[in-house]
Amino acid sequence: MPDAATNRNTQVESSTIPKSVVDTVLGFDYGARRIGVAVGNGLTRSARALEVIANREQGPDWPRLDALLSEWRPHALLVGLPLMLDGSEQRNSHAARTFAAALNERYRLPTQLVDERFSSQQAAQRFADRRAHGEARRKHAQALDAVAAEIIVETWFTQTP
Repeated sequence: MPDAATNRNTQVESSTIPKSVVDTVLGFDYGARRIGVAVGNGLTRSARALEVIANREQGPDWPRLDALLSEWRPHALLVGLPLMLDGSEQRNSHAARTFAAALNERYRLPTQLVDERFSSQQAAQRFADRRAHGEARRKHAQALDAVAAEIIVETWFTQTP
């Protein structure tokens, strides 16, 4: 018998957020120690890395997440879902689903999972390009998770409505 978390996760995954009514979204690249955060603009269909917040054994830095949601007032939340190359789930998939369900329950906003299969590689390449153009420094590498969240939001914008 599925537990309540499984039911919430299914509800989160099956929700489809209509892009035509979304002005602002926050995207998350969930990790066991860090969570990358990016903001997306529905009008321009663009995204920008914001920051990386701590994720400890007792859970995410909820006060910081509360502040981000208060500041940006998003219409929807996006969480990257790590998948294997063949589309099957991996070990971290369950944790990302649980985080998405917690966001949905806490903020009562539409929350959708987004395939993030290649976001880490794309984030690393994007960061390297920014360094090559003098837009980032090696000490900014900790923001790589936020760049991955930026890519998750951009991926969502480019998916069919």
